[in-house]
Amino acid sequence: DPNESILSSQGLFRMPRSVQAVYLKPLKRKAVHGIPCCDLQLRSYNVRNVEFLADFALRAAYYLRLPALGPVPLPRITERWTVPRSNFVNKKSQENFERITLRRLIQVQDGNPETVEIWLAFLRKHAYYGVGMKANVWEHESL
Repeated sequence: DPNESILSSQGLFRMPRSVQAVYLKPLKRKAVHGIPCCDLQLRSYNVRNVEFLADFALRAAYYLRLPALGPVPLPRITERWTVPRSNFVNKKSQENFERITLRRLIQVQDGNPETVEIWLAFLRKHAYYGVGMKANVWEHESL
């Protein structure tokens, strides 16, 4: 690797592979059958928190051998409201407020239901502040 030779010639240390992996995209597994078994929706007002937790969830799914698709950006929810500045006569003086909710979707396909529950429990345990999670889980049974 040319970067390693440059770093070693300058006397700097080389980062371990596990630390280098943080700077790369998360690895993903391919689904064999493409049968969806879980949809995880992440919501937040802050784009950095949503992207961070989506990256974390994809990495966790990879190491649990779950084929995951995403993060798919869903439409933003924009809420607007108008409030009078004072409480009596001054109706003409009003303030406008806006709140934008950002959403991402991660879909797990061909996953074992027990492994999906373990993945969701892991994400609940290590939930990131300011990010809400909603999961739709489907279980398929034989006829």
